[in-house]
Amino acid sequence: MKHPVFLVAKDEWRYWLRTRLAMVMLIVGFSLSIICLVVNTITISRSAHSLEHQQNKADTQFLEQPDRHPHRMVHYGHYVFRTPTPLSSVDPGINALTGNAIFLEGHRQNTATFAEQQQSAGLNRFSRLSPSFLLQVAIPLFIIIIGYASVTREKETGTVQMLVAQGVHANKIVFGKFLALLSASFLFLVPLLCSIVWTIINGEPLLSAIAFGFGYIMYMTVWASLVTVCSSLCQKSNVSLVLLMSLWMVFCILLPRLSSSAVSAFSPSPSKIESDFDVIQAMKKLGDGHNASDPAFAALKANLLAQYNVNDIKELPINFRGVVAQYSEQQLTEVLNTFAEQRMNEEQNQAHLARQFGWLTPMLALSSYSMSLAATDLDTHHRFLREAENVRFKFVQGLNSLHETTLDYADDINRNQSKESGQKARISADNWRILSEFSFQASPPSDRLARASLAFAQLLLWLIFGLACMSRLIIKKERIL
Repeated sequence: MKHPVFLVAKDEWRYWLRTRLAMVMLIVGFSLSIICLVVNTITISRSAHSLEHQQNKADTQFLEQPDRHPHRMVHYGHYVFRTPTPLSSVDPGINALTGNAIFLEGHRQNTATFAEQQQSAGLNRFSRLSPSFLLQVAIPLFIIIIGYASVTREKETGTVQMLVAQGVHANKIVFGKFLALLSASFLFLVPLLCSIVWTIINGEPLLSAIAFGFGYIMYMTVWASLVTVCSSLCQKSNVSLVLLMSLWMVFCILLPRLSSSAVSAFSPSPSKIESDFDVIQAMKKLGDGHNASDPAFAALKANLLAQYNVNDIKELPINFRGVVAQYSEQQLTEVLNTFAEQRMNEEQNQAHLARQFGWLTPMLALSSYSMSLAATDLDTHHRFLREAENVRFKFVQGLNSLHETTLDYADDINRNQSKESGQKARISADNWRILSEFSFQASPPSDRLARASLAFAQLLLWLIFGLACMSRLIIKKERIL
């Protein structure tokens, strides 16, 4: 004879098969998960191939430039691209907002561009449904619709009292309902698990992929337990539905919005206009690197003349204009990096404050956990900016060094006198090979797990809370009747 718990679970599934609403929710949720994952997987795969192609094209175009003045190449610039991780097909995180390409050039630090949502307007930015949003927000609603009346229905028909009178413990009824709802919740995860297998085949580290899937399993278990507990505590199905819908609204809609408002209120950051104005004011104090006669470089000029024991910059064995360009870029980059690090620290503080709301809602806990393991979080974006800046500074200073050592000062200052003078102020295109190849790699699984540790603790606490409520309910079985 089968255990009563499994008989109750089987009977619940039999009821769902006869009920159109429950089956519609299962079919719609399962179908949406498949469609969403397939569409996003194809999109991310095409994007990855396109970005790799664009990076190779940008490298080739830079190296194929003809003989030029080195400072012309500084302003010609170069693009670097970030290839998305396989798991970003499930959770694109902040990638859709931050962009995946940066234009590198002298005298300035550009932000990432070509973000998907930056290229759209109005309602178009909501046209693409991410699998992570579906699993974190929509699927819990489906679970509520399926299971809100799982226990209250038995109370309203008197089935619970009849089963208890026949010797079936009330706790077995509740656990059987929970087991049925849990299996239905896991059914929504089947497309996700298949997608995770695909990401592993396509190079996603096994550890991060498994941990990623485990987080969603924990999340579904939390919602299955909460729905079962609420249905067990209520005497009427309509009361259970209102209570659960209220919980869903608070957990998935209100608290995430409140977290954004709290971040703006308690950790404000200056507007882009204010930040840009501060940067411009700081840069004005450095002098104009295009003007070697700028008073800001008087001390540099005096030191060089004393070092080489000459009376005029024309007598220097190096090109003074190149020295100024290199010195100016060094000073300017230090200022830009100071402001950039300040901005990134502000963003990290805001993100840290927002993550604390994971203690209040499992949805935000899973969101942080998911983005960290998919390498689509703020930390990954900041590392992309820093690595791109390293490439920018290295190739700009490499060109400035060529300006200093390869180009004659007289030819440099007279380059606009005639076409022949302009030709003398150019250097060989072979020098463009100073450009370093750029290939951004996602952080290893150990780093991702470390960043996800807080969110994992929050998810674990929610899981313990849900299961503890179940255990308490089962022990005090009179609350079920």
